[in-house]
Amino acid sequence: NIAAKMSHASVKLSKTVRFETFSLTRCDSNEKSNDNSVENVKRDFISEAKRTELEDSSNISQAENDIDSLMASVTRQGSVVRQLKKDGIGGEKLANEIEKLQQSKAVLAAAQLKITTNDSFDRKAFDDTILRRMFVVPSFEIYGGVAGLFDLGPPACAIKANIVDLWRKHFILHENMLEMECTNLTPSVVLKTSGHVDKFSDLMVKDLLTGEPFRADKLLEDFVDNFIEQNPLLSKEEVNELRLIQRQADAFSPEELGSILKKYNIRSNAGNELSDPFPFNLMFKTTIGPEGENIGYLRPETAQGLFVNFRRLLEYNAGKVPFAAAQIGLGFRNEISPKNGLLRVREFCMAEIEHFVHPQQKNHPNFKSIENKVLVLFCREDQLGSGRTKSLTVAEAVNHSLINNQTLGYFMARTQLFLEKVGMNPEKMRFRQHLATEMAHYAADCWDMEIKTSFGWVECVGHADRACYDLKVHAEKTNVPNIAATLTEPHLETFYKFSGDKKKNWNDFQSRPKISDFGFGRVGQRSFGVGGI
Repeated sequence: NIAAKMSHASVKLSKTVRFETFSLTRCDSNEKSNDNSVENVKRDFISEAKRTELEDSSNISQAENDIDSLMASVTRQGSVVRQLKKDGIGGEKLANEIEKLQQSKAVLAAAQLKITTNDSFDRKAFDDTILRRMFVVPSFEIYGGVAGLFDLGPPACAIKANIVDLWRKHFILHENMLEMECTNLTPSVVLKTSGHVDKFSDLMVKDLLTGEPFRADKLLEDFVDNFIEQNPLLSKEEVNELRLIQRQADAFSPEELGSILKKYNIRSNAGNELSDPFPFNLMFKTTIGPEGENIGYLRPETAQGLFVNFRRLLEYNAGKVPFAAAQIGLGFRNEISPKNGLLRVREFCMAEIEHFVHPQQKNHPNFKSIENKVLVLFCREDQLGSGRTKSLTVAEAVNHSLINNQTLGYFMARTQLFLEKVGMNPEKMRFRQHLATEMAHYAADCWDMEIKTSFGWVECVGHADRACYDLKVHAEKTNVPNIAATLTEPHLETFYKFSGDKKKNWNDFQSRPKISDFGFGRVGQRSFGVGGI
């Protein structure tokens, strides 16, 4: 019990301090004795403090190791559940695995509550400070504000400008990237092709009288908890049936979820009837033009503007590959329940890089400059096994195939260097590798830079080798090729140089000027195709 141990240590230290004061008072009549007593007390005090510190440090370390193991257990079970859903397996088997996952999460949460560390952070005081000093304020505050929307005050504007300026110097200028500024409005067909129209959806229901929206699966989960609590005489079979439904709430189809809501007569918070569940897309939808027929969205990410401009960028870069394009701009996501301060908002600034390489040539020319940079890596095997991170240089990670290739490793290291520049604590940063069940089928490798905050580990930067998926789907949809020119492998061709006595043989070839012109003064060898992709 770490909390109890630290409390016990605090009592010991306070007793020692009081004893030191008491000793000084009693020995006041004898200066020499007093000096000796003071020295003895000091030695005892320091010795006790060091011993207590070591004990506490050891216990905290052991508790953190236990939590690492519990987190690995949760990750393993979560991977099992995701795979079952991906394979379309439901019913009792899925329910049992979900129950195991919830039990693992409960054990982890209980263990985390027992740990008290020195990393105490008064979040309320922090929120009050940034509001009072006008770093960040709620948008439209005098009208009551809108959840998930914030305005930056003068201090935050200055900080943001400095960070954006440093990011541009650190990445765009240092790497000679091609910067773009694409429109925030995106036609529906672009995001349909990229998969965003189908992916960014949750099932929603609405109050038929007030129109208030609710997330359907969460409404069902809350109903089950409240119903069981308010009906203590329910049989064990009835409780188990309700819990089974609760565990599968996010796995039901719209039709299945709708029938369950009607079966249990689940209503809105105001007691009104609900609509049938329907998909709610997290992108902001709008129309482009006065006709109202051209559907568009506020972009949820900045990458698609770079992908659809690949052909132009390649031409601007004189057809040379590899090259990188970058963009700094706003992204918009219509979050259902914005929370955690600025971590989940509906409008935010992002900076994105797309680095284009030959599919079989992923080495980076500047890899040597960062190969000895040490990164904290949380690879998928450790997430499913020990639950602990490992520290390796980028070169070691690439050579052992923990990181898929040099280019990916290079940008991971450059990201860490940037975050260190802006003041992030390296001890609270790690790279977490996506599990196999998290990655898209076309991705070669994905790592998230995570930062430990008062909300826990939070993803800050995503690094993914996405292969050529985006370029390919846009090319197929538009019939516009998104590929660099493809040449054969570099090869040598031999040309012969005439080495005879030109003057002597000139007369012999006077009657054949074309042949003599071809033969005289030619170079020995020429290389074709070098550098072509």
